[in-house]
Amino acid sequence: MITVAEAYRIVLEHTKSYILEEAYLTDTLGLVLAETIVADRDFPPYDRVTMDGIAIRYDHFAKGQSIFEIESVAAAGSPRLILQQRQNAIEVMTGASLPVGVDTVVRYEDLKIEAKRANLQIDTLQQGQNIHHKGSDRSHGDILIKPGAIINAAAVAIAATVGKSKLSVRMLPSVAILSTGDELVEIDQKPESHQIRTSNSYTIQAALKNLRVESQRYHVHDNQAGLEHKLQEIFNQHDIVIISGGVSKGKFDFVPAALKAVGVEKKFHRVKQRPGKPFWFGTSPEGKTVFALPGNPVSSYMCTIRYILPYLRKCLGLEPLTIKQVILSEDITFKPTLLYMLPIKLENTPGGFDMAHPLKGNGSGDFANLIHTDGFLELDAVGRNDFKKGEVHSFWES
Repeated sequence: MITVAEAYRIVLEHTKSYILEEAYLTDTLGLVLAETIVADRDFPPYDRVTMDGIAIRYDHFAKGQSIFEIESVAAAGSPRLILQQRQNAIEVMTGASLPVGVDTVVRYEDLKIEAKRANLQIDTLQQGQNIHHKGSDRSHGDILIKPGAIINAAAVAIAATVGKSKLSVRMLPSVAILSTGDELVEIDQKPESHQIRTSNSYTIQAALKNLRVESQRYHVHDNQAGLEHKLQEIFNQHDIVIISGGVSKGKFDFVPAALKAVGVEKKFHRVKQRPGKPFWFGTSPEGKTVFALPGNPVSSYMCTIRYILPYLRKCLGLEPLTIKQVILSEDITFKPTLLYMLPIKLENTPGGFDMAHPLKGNGSGDFANLIHTDGFLELDAVGRNDFKKGEVHSFWES
């Protein structure tokens, strides 16, 4: 067996970058940006009026003038106007370009306008008020979004603003999720007393969707020849294969032998962790990546969180996850010399620290316990068995 740290290092050493593609802006939400978005002009591109009202010269107000003749009206989208008489005003609408010769905008709520004469109803003004000045947000040539960002609604808005109808994005890998086992039936079927409905493949599929990665589910019975045939079929269609079940030491655990038979090179098998000790990882000469997870639901889910999602993040050029440090809320004793991935519920305390409450459950088969789980706390039991209340440990969010 190897340590969790060694397994994690090996997994990340075998990441690969998938090719880039160009996508229409409307289809990029949730994808990973593969280009730099640069301001093609100043933001805003002109001195922009932010309130409906009138635009005046502040120095005339400072000299005591309170009534201003209105020369014209500046609408949003109209060419920039010029104040003809310094003592006059121009009526301006929100979004309009500030006319030449004025420097302050007074909103309608502070005016009384009759017969094109605006009478100020307030005694104080701030020079430059209600004006969004050219280039005050960003300057021409500034970097707005860097490669590796997940495209959200704000990023779409920025891309549209700089005239990008298409974006270069990282193409998402094609993923297959293969569940194994004679005991499994589909979720829309009624299981016999000796059967269960499949759930791991749906759980993994849902976790991958957090990264916008789509996947296709498959199932194969406990038969090595059938498994080898299905793997060959899957490798012709997908970049990454995630297998659930059949990876331990039982008589019907054919996955390691089948993977070897179809040419997948084992990088490691069995990790010093609980749950998920039988975890298997390998690659094929054709560049396919294979994760073979234990069939127990908690083991399968934990390995997805701890290894597969970080692997995909690196493949997609995303920043690594920041691993939070949280406080153990009670004493825990764990006998095996393994790294214990303890399901926990987080509590935000008044002091701003996150408290980790263990959810012991009934082992790696207790998938119902996952509904209450915020993630997994890493407790390294190599060299120790007791973990005390108040200790700080790493937390992997689910």
